[in-house]
Amino acid sequence: MASDTHAAQAVSSCVDSHGSAVGMPQLCGDWIGNQVFWLVITLVVIFLVLSRIALPRIASVLAERQGTITNDIAAAEDLKRKAEEAEAAYEKALADARAEAQNIAQATRDEIKAELDVALEKADAEIAAKAAESEKAIADIRASALENVETVAKDTAEAIVAALGGKADGAKVAAAVAERMKG
Repeated sequence: MASDTHAAQAVSSCVDSHGSAVGMPQLCGDWIGNQVFWLVITLVVIFLVLSRIALPRIASVLAERQGTITNDIAAAEDLKRKAEEAEAAYEKALADARAEAQNIAQATRDEIKAELDVALEKADAEIAAKAAESEKAIADIRASALENVETVAKDTAEAIVAALGGKADGAKVAAAVAERMKG
């Protein structure tokens, strides 16, 4: 029976006679030293794992990201500078092209004006020549018409004198018609 009484006796205040924990074992005062020991061991292991493995990896990843970000920012600034230079070159080329276009347009206008002046001079010369020919033709027609008028006037005067019953002298009729034609 001695062994029965020994088994019935509680090993600690945290365990009952059947070996089950009474209440919350974390709060049992008999186990606090053991819990503190394992807590310190666990914290030291976690610290060593974090400081030797995890934190250096995280630091290298952060440093790599920072380097990538810095490189990307530098590349972006370089590309921005190149874009500004390209834009300035484009604006200069555009201004040069506009100036060249204006020069070409002005040269073309001048060339066309010179050709037009030559064509106008040629046309004026042709018109003047045709006008001179026309005036000569008109003068010839007038002279011919005056000769014909004189002939018609002489014939008409002789016919009128003959119709009135007289005899017309050709020389007198010609002199009278010539006098009348002068003015």
